Amino acid sequence: MVQKIFISLAFFLFLFLSSPTLLQAQTKTWDSQTTAYGKTCVLNDDVATIQGIECLFYNILQVIVYLAGLAFIFMFLTGGFQFLTSAGDPKKAAAAGSTLTMSILGLLGIILSYFILRLIQNFTGVNVLEFAIPG
Repeated sequence: MVQKIFISLAFFLFLFLSSPTLLQAQTKTWDSQTTAYGKTCVLNDDVATIQGIECLFYNILQVIVYLAGLAFIFMFLTGGFQFLTSAGDPKKAAAAGSTLTMSILGLLGIILSYFILRLIQNFTGVNVLEFAIPG
């Protein structure tokens, strides 16, 4: 059991440390940092405004989506490894199947939440996918 946990943690650390997005996080200067919608995060005169919350929210959302993808990969690989090492034991196979099912349901929940927001946007006409503070 301890070996499985150690192997899983070592694999997760390998994925975490080999990520190119984390290694190249500070290649842009702050005055050219923009969100996906083209809004500048910091003005050229370096004065903080309330619109800085938009950039903070955008950056936090990027990290959450990235971590959700990593969690899916980690759970899927762990469930697959558990299934391969169950050796025909029905309890271990059921636990592995449950892990695989939950990982796939989590991924579908993330994808479905995006499509629900798009559906709300199409019905109401309000752009709910863009977090904007007027000003």
